[in-house]
Parts: sequence; structure tokens; C-alpha cells
Amino acid sequence: MGERLAGRTALVTGAASGIGAACATRFAAEGAQVAGLDVADQPAGSSTTGWWRVDVRDESAVKRAITEIVASLGHLDVLVNAAGVLSVGSADTMEREEWDRVLGVNLTGTWLVSKYVVHHMAERRSGSIVNLASIEGLIGFSGQTAYNVSKGGVLLLTRNMAVDFGAAGVRVNCLCPGLIETPLTEILHDPAFKVIHDRFVEWHLLGRAGQPDEVAAAALFLASDDASFVHGAALTVDGGLTAGRRFLNPGEEL
Repeated sequence: MGERLAGRTALVTGAASGIGAACATRFAAEGAQVAGLDVADQPAGSSTTGWWRVDVRDESAVKRAITEIVASLGHLDVLVNAAGVLSVGSADTMEREEWDRVLGVNLTGTWLVSKYVVHHMAERRSGSIVNLASIEGLIGFSGQTAYNVSKGGVLLLTRNMAVDFGAAGVRVNCLCPGLIETPLTEILHDPAFKVIHDRFVEWHLLGRAGQPDEVAAAALFLASDDASFVHGAALTVDGGLTAGRRFLNPGEEL
């Protein structure tokens, strides 16, 4: 690994597992001090230099944690909003409680953490925010109503913040991953979901699901100076899923 974030400090939400944990590990390997924020305990072997147990839906707890993190690390150069939850349900079957939970964590939580971090970054006239949206914020999927809506909201939140804070030197971008093998997607390995899993994988033109490290590498790019003129972007990390569909799979003939 290099030192692309040497001397910088980063906050990663959802840092206990999956994409968040991969981002924390990769950023630390690139020289950053990393603060982790999650509802779970700090996992053994974590690369973070500090840990805050916070529900991102709780504004007072988020505000308090950001104040403590800035005091502890001195400043924040990078924020990765990776905290998120999955959900299943169509518009006519989903319970209000589940809708509120998914929108609360995925969208409101991303906004609340960004709210208190971007103010600090704007005062310093420097910073990079990377939000985790999804391909499901770009196109619809059956039975994923709340998740689709929440991630579409993250995409537009990203673009609105890019409009509002670019002149203050804060870059704001988002990632739109496809199917990534994380604890959140383990349910798709249940035999009951085999057809859905196999079809989802098939839609990725590379013929496989992605790994958290691959998303972390894209997050590193957006966080680093290599992306110094990338702002308001939605970068797909989806193995080609949103590029299009094949008429025939490899080996098939008319």
C-alpha cells in the first residue's frame, strides 16, 4: 500500500463490518488516522484509532460524537458514510416501522453525520465526503422499495451537498455498488434465495459479485487527491450491471 492519505484523518460510519470495515482498513494502510462509528462494538483487529458507538439516527449522539472525534483527531479530512441496512418489501406490503428504520439509517443517518462534519470541513475550506449509495439508487428492483428510495435519496443528497459546499473546498461524491459480498448480503446465500442470487450475479457483466475491498479502493480514489476535480459524481462499482444486458451469455448460441 502507499501513503495516499498520509497525515489525514478520516471518519468511517458502519465501520464494524462490510464496506465500512474495508474502507477503514484501506484508509489506515494509506496513512490515515481513522475514527470508526457504528452501533456495534469495535471488532478485534480493527485499524481504527478511535471508536464511537452511535446510532446514526440519533442527532444528539451524532453531534456529540463528531465534536469528540474532531477534538481527538484535531480535524477531519475525509468522511465515508457507509452505515446502512437492507430491507424487503413492496410499497403495499411494507410496514411503516420498517420504512422509517430503513430511511432513518440509510438516508437520515447519512445526512445527520454529514451535517456536522461538513460544517467543520467548510470552516477549514477542505475535505472530501464519500457517501455509499447503490445501483438500487439508480434503478428499481422488485421488493426493495424502502432501500431503493433511501439510496436514491443518498444520491440526490450527494449532489445537493456538492452544489452547496463545492465553493467552500469540500468535495462530495457517492459510490453506487452492485452486489457486494458482505454480512448484509449473506441472506442471498440461503438456498431459498438461490434463484435470486444467481440471477443478480448474472446481471453483473463480469459474472461475479464484488468484494468490500473493491469498493474501498474506489472510496480511496474519491477521498484522495487523485480525485481532486471529481465532485458531485455517482461512481458505479457494479461489475457492469448498469452498463446494459447481454442477449446471450458466454457459451450460449442462437
